[in-house]
This record gives sequence, structure tokens and C-alpha cells, in this order.
Amino acid sequence: MNKKQITILTDRVEKEFLPFVRKPSRYIGGEINQIKKNLSKCDLTVALCFPDVYEVAMSYQGLAILYHIINKMQDAAAERVFAPWIDAEKVLRDKQIPLFSLESKTPLKDFDIVGFSLTNELCYTNVLNMLDLGGVDIRSEARGENDPLIIAGGSMANCCEPMADFIDLFVLGEAEDAVIELIQLIKAQKKTGATKKEVLLLAAKRFDWLYVPTLYKFDSETAKSPQPISPDLPTQLKNAVVEDFESAPVPLAPIVPFTQAIHERVSVEIMRGCPGRCRFCQASFCRRPVRCRSLEKITDIAKTCYHATGFDTVSLLSLSTADYPKLEELVTRLHEYFRDKHVGLSLPSLRVDRQLKLIPLLVVPVRKSGLTIAVEAAGEKLRQIINKPLKDEDLFAAVEAAYRAGWQKLKLYFMVGLPGETQQGIMQIVDLSSQLAQLRKKVDGRTAKINITISWFVPKPHTPFAWLAQKPKEYFQKAKRLILDEKRKLHAKSLRFKFHDINRSVLESAVGRGDRRLCSVIEAAWQAGAKFDLWDECFDYEIWKKAFKKFGINTDAAAQIEFAADDTLPWQHLGGPHKKSLLIHLDKAMAETKC
Repeated sequence: MNKKQITILTDRVEKEFLPFVRKPSRYIGGEINQIKKNLSKCDLTVALCFPDVYEVAMSYQGLAILYHIINKMQDAAAERVFAPWIDAEKVLRDKQIPLFSLESKTPLKDFDIVGFSLTNELCYTNVLNMLDLGGVDIRSEARGENDPLIIAGGSMANCCEPMADFIDLFVLGEAEDAVIELIQLIKAQKKTGATKKEVLLLAAKRFDWLYVPTLYKFDSETAKSPQPISPDLPTQLKNAVVEDFESAPVPLAPIVPFTQAIHERVSVEIMRGCPGRCRFCQASFCRRPVRCRSLEKITDIAKTCYHATGFDTVSLLSLSTADYPKLEELVTRLHEYFRDKHVGLSLPSLRVDRQLKLIPLLVVPVRKSGLTIAVEAAGEKLRQIINKPLKDEDLFAAVEAAYRAGWQKLKLYFMVGLPGETQQGIMQIVDLSSQLAQLRKKVDGRTAKINITISWFVPKPHTPFAWLAQKPKEYFQKAKRLILDEKRKLHAKSLRFKFHDINRSVLESAVGRGDRRLCSVIEAAWQAGAKFDLWDECFDYEIWKKAFKKFGINTDAAAQIEFAADDTLPWQHLGGPHKKSLLIHLDKAMAETKC
């Protein structure tokens, strides 16, 4: 790996770019708590990329942690690069300005490492677009020694074959310890003059949580079972795990955005992993074991971050906040410190059966704009099938307690298309929501306003339901009609339904469970203009249908593929739980559908 020449684009950005974009605050950098080093004096430079706009990227805690870890190293530097919005991309292309970092305005191609956080299947076209805008070839085979090493991590790394042709290496699992080990190896090899291929081979042999796609060949007919080109490479990769979560690095001075982010708050991860096993949830099966931070550590982090930022909300993060062993004591302790500072507490992912005791503790500090509950299924039997055993009596008791504590609005999440679902169960979503709205009358005589979000079930890799076919598009369309007809029938004007885009959910299933052959499909979609596929104003399903068709694949058929128990799955080698344990869960779920 060669020593890179650093170009600084500050003058061009200020004169030729910023005056011509709608939201310059997305691109200027220089925020409070930003870290800026002299890149030319660092042994290794890293561009931390998030394939979405500034407001979304700045809300992602994983990127903030990596930024903190790398910049703590004296001889390494990390800077941020986010996807430019449509207007900004046009300016960059028209004026031939390469995509640049926020801190020093350095082009993407001038960094030693370009790292992407992959959190959703529908961000892949943005990855290609950012590489292209940054002056980097999108395919790894076309890049040379002077090009940066392209790395990707995040939840999608565990099912990354559809991006295998574009990324040099994937980090599987948790990155805090892994990124330090990887950077130390790359720095050491860079000093010896090792080539990029030599670095990749050594890293792949040393770390069983690191996947280098070019070192694995696959059957071009099935593309499901990549085989290592060398006998000393692992055939089954593992997820990196942070053993000492209590002492894991935490950014104590988070960057304060110039423009409002999606989540603008102090975020403290209190627990990693989830004791539950919702059979549709990839994170609950892939992020193991369960580890908790101490009360003292969490409180210290919250206080320090608050004083470094001035944010008016502290959010306690985990996959299942209610399962933190000392949650009541933690909430009480934080309440005592923050109540006179007008700082609210946000507790996402609460289970309603454990929420009752907490609601009175939250009365004073929290601005009660709305309470969110992920119910997932309207009936107890279906909840049992998906392994989320929530009782109706607990749900009603929790919501009534929330109304009595001052909450006036409620937000519910349901999923349609689950195994064992019935037409009656779909309509029951409206009936249950209506009952919860009417429940407020017991408190103040009024009907509550309830926002209900309906998502369409997407089978996820590394879950028990990964073997199942997604329901046909027509099924979801009929379900939507049933829900709206039932709302009219009940005259439920207090209920407001929001439905996920069906085509987007179909695409998510088709791409998410795909294999390496989808690389060409993704590239064709990007070349045809696909980008920001998670945004309604940009998503164009017809582009994707044509891209799939170009390579002889039917999008709907790809989404509805059903795997046999003995099939080799496209993601089977990429970390995650053992196949046998997932199939036991699947068998139990299928048995429960027949009860």
C-alpha cells in the first residue's frame, strides 16, 4: 500500500459548491466536538462513510463510535463522508468536484481506507454512487495500489454477498475491538511495503471475523457456497464480539450537528444483545451474548455527554431496554440528576409487560408527545408464533397507565405477512387499535389519537423465518384494503394508518436474501439512476425490475424464494447463529401455526 498524496478542496468547496446547494449545513463540517487532524502527518487515514444524507448519518451511533476510536489513535485519523443529496450531486458532477470529507475537504480517493456502514439492503446503490463521486472504481477488481482499501461493516455485512464485487473486505459483528486490530495490522503492513493483496490475504488468515470476497470462489450456477482459494482460510466465519462491554469505547463528546438530525440527543447504549428471540429479528439472533453496562458507567456517560453537547434528551439504547436488570434504579438515578435541567429521558424498545412500573417515574421529565409500542401482531396466538408473547391484558394495562400519566397520543407498529396469519387477524389490527384509542375515555372522557404503521414482513437472513417465502405483492395489497375497509366500518376516525411501500419491501426481500449474482443487478440499477432507494421521492421500482430482468431474474420470484432445510444459504458462511438452532425455532413456529 502506497503513501497517499492528500489534496485539500476547501477553496473549491467554498466557492464552487456551497453557494449552489440547498442545505450547505450538510457539507460544511466544523461542528462543535468535531475532530480534525493533519492528514499528511498521519500513518493511516480513514474516510467513515454513511450511504445516506447528513441528518440520517449523524443519528447513527455506530459511526460515532468508530470516529471516536480511530481518532484516539495518535497516528491515525478518521473523517466523515456522507451521501450528497440530488442537488449537491449535480453540482459535484457538473463542476467535476470529487466527493469530499467534512473535516478537511479531502477527496474520497485520497484516503487510505474508505469504510462504509451498511444498515439496510436499500442503501447499496448509494454506496456505488459515493465511490463513483469520490473518484474510486466501484468494482474491487478494477482498483489498483493507489486506490483506497474499501471496507464495509454493519448489520448487512452478515448477508453481504450481493455487494461482494464492490467491497475489498467486510468486518462481521461488533467493530470496537476489531477495528483497532485491523488498523494496527494495516499500518504495520503498509510500513513494510506490502501490496494490497498481501494485506488482504494476511488479514483474512488472521481474523475469522473478516471476509475478503476475492479470496472465495463460488459455483456460478448457484453462487451459494463460496469456497476459499487457500486451505488455511476459514470456511465458516464468525462475528467479532466485544467481551468487555463495560469498558468498550464511548464518544463522550459527540458532535453537535449544524442542521437538525433525525435523532438529536445523548444516546447511551446500556445493553448489547437481546434476551428475547423474536423469530423475524436478525439483530436478536446475530448480536450475542447479552452484556450490560453498570449503573455507574451509564450515568457517568449520560452526564458527560450532556455537558459536552447540551442536548435536551437522554436516550437509553438497546435491542430490549426493558430487559436491563436494574432499569427502574437507572431511570430513578437519571431522573434525579436531570429533572431540574429540563432534560427528558427516552426509553425505546420497552416491553409493555415491564413498562407499567416505569411510567410514573417518567411523568415529570419527559415531554409526552407520544408513546410507541411495537405490538407486531394483533392476536396473542400470532405473537406466540413469532415468539413475542405479549398478553392483551398487559398491553391494555400499560396503555391505560400511560394515559393516566399524561400521554395523549399513541404510536403502534404492526407487521403483516407473518406465518400463521389469517384474514381475521389482519382486520383485528384495526379492532385492537380502536379499543386502545377508546381506552383513554376511562381517564379523561376523550378518544386517543393513534398512529399505526404497517410494515410488510420481509424474511431476514440469520433468522428462523429466513427459509420462508415472502407473501406475494397481491397479498399485501389485499391486506391494505382489508385494514382500510375495517377502519371505515368501525368509523375509527381517531386511527391514522401509514403503510410501508409494498414494492420497497419486495425489493428488500429480493436483495436481502440474494447471492453474489446480484452484484451485477445492483450495478445495473445504479447505472440506470437508482439511488436513495429508502426515500419515497427517489425510489423507482421500475428501474429495479428492469435491472433484475436484464440478468434473467424475476424480482417477485426472488422475493418469494423458499429455501429447503438442507439448502446451502447464500449467507450461511457469514457469521450468525448455527443453522440447526434456527431450524429448531422454525419447526416450533410452524407447529404453532397448526394448533
